[in-house]
Amino acid sequence: MCLAIPGKVVKIEGNVAIVDYGGIRREARIDFIKDLKVGDYVIVHTGFAIEKLDEKAAMKSIEAWEEIMNLEDGLLEE
Repeated sequence: MCLAIPGKVVKIEGNVAIVDYGGIRREARIDFIKDLKVGDYVIVHTGFAIEKLDEKAAMKSIEAWEEIMNLEDGLLEE
């Protein structure tokens, strides 16, 4: 099973982007995404950006992940 967490593109050099996942930055190949620019949101799988998301969809997904992480933190504290 793969977990798809959107990240924000903060830098592009050739076919490689730096993608920010809430403060954690990773490189991703962007060969499959046309017209990608800094500020766009992407889904990355095995080091490749496979889908570009609009900001509204990305924010909804990020909020859902934050809720899941908060629930998990609460369960661990009990």
